[in-house]
Amino acid sequence: MALTFVAFLVLLVLGMPVAFAIGISGFCFFWFSDQIPMTITVQKALSTTQSFTMLAIPLFIFAGNLMNNTGITSRIMRLSNVLTGHLYGNIAQVSCVMSTLMGGVSGSAVADAAMESRILGPEMLRLGYSRGWSAGINGLSALIVATIPPSMGLIIYGSVGEVSIGRLFAAGFMPGIIMMICLMAAVSISARRRGYAPEKAKMARPGEIIRCCVECIWALLFPILLIFFIRYGIMTPSESGAFAIFYALFVGGFIYRELTLESFKKTLVDSVKDISAITIILAFSGIFGYGVVYDRLPQGIAQLMVGVTSNSNLMLLIIIIVLLIMGMFMETTVIALLMTPILLPVAKSVGVDPVHFGILMMTVVTFGVMTPPVGVALYTTSTIMECPPEETARESLSFYIAIVVVISLLVLFPAISLTVPDWIFGTARY
Repeated sequence: MALTFVAFLVLLVLGMPVAFAIGISGFCFFWFSDQIPMTITVQKALSTTQSFTMLAIPLFIFAGNLMNNTGITSRIMRLSNVLTGHLYGNIAQVSCVMSTLMGGVSGSAVADAAMESRILGPEMLRLGYSRGWSAGINGLSALIVATIPPSMGLIIYGSVGEVSIGRLFAAGFMPGIIMMICLMAAVSISARRRGYAPEKAKMARPGEIIRCCVECIWALLFPILLIFFIRYGIMTPSESGAFAIFYALFVGGFIYRELTLESFKKTLVDSVKDISAITIILAFSGIFGYGVVYDRLPQGIAQLMVGVTSNSNLMLLIIIIVLLIMGMFMETTVIALLMTPILLPVAKSVGVDPVHFGILMMTVVTFGVMTPPVGVALYTTSTIMECPPEETARESLSFYIAIVVVISLLVLFPAISLTVPDWIFGTARY
């Protein structure tokens, strides 16, 4: 298995797309093994993509693209602006609130970061916000999407680690809201120092806020309905993905009436591109993952790490450092697929609840999309805002500190993650 990891790292350094680096390195494991037939490579690639639970991913991607083209996103942006117009750096505050409300719509941190940079970026520049600062908050506020349901990362983690996706969805609410509060505080402090004054002198009147909430009620109801349907067994996570598509079509076509044939065609094209890229990664990760399990790598690493310490907080610190380093070089989806079967047994061995660990893991891993040198969202937002990634990273220091505070709180206070799922689903420990 060591040769497989070496091949994977070499291919990444050479600039090969991550999906093919995983596939070729996984193929190397079978090629140099005399005991495993090569036909398993095809079987594992196909079986990984045939998972009923994993079906939720393409369904939610399609639903998210539909909602972006049916007026739901624009209404959420208006509500966010009404709520934050009186705060320093108010357009950046809009980014934080919008990411929280959009968690149930996009499910992807990189997609959310790109969308907000395109929508909010021009207005930020018009108001005199620096390009790097604007790119930084649009990228780091998108990390909230990692926990607010339906998070793609939580679906992958729950499927691979055999952890209740319903409980994971419920567990993400409080960490997502805390992250929003911490980022808004960081924005307020840094914006005040930079002189990014609010556009409105006073907070919006209650009537205006209520009116905007009524306009956005269909978007605000969506994550709540997901939890309700999964909690009472009306739908599985995959079936709730199909419901999300129907929901978006109904709202866009019959309530907001903004879904046109052209926008539907665009949604299909965008969704096919997004789903194809993720499906290739999923398929090839099945080949790679088979080698990991076959060589009993999770058990070996678990024994090694438990031998270092049995203290749960210290163990989580070690895991966080490993995930942060990996997040600098690899995509979130890949890390979730490859590291969940390795690190989850380690976390369970020191008494960490799998639901709590899933929230913590996906928060840390998603943090990697905004960390140099190879953060996907870092480069995406910097490109859209037309500034060097180095400038974005440098001007995002206060936002990085806010995320570190959130991660620290999650480590020290597991109840942040576990209170809501225990309240909805009942107390259950794995």
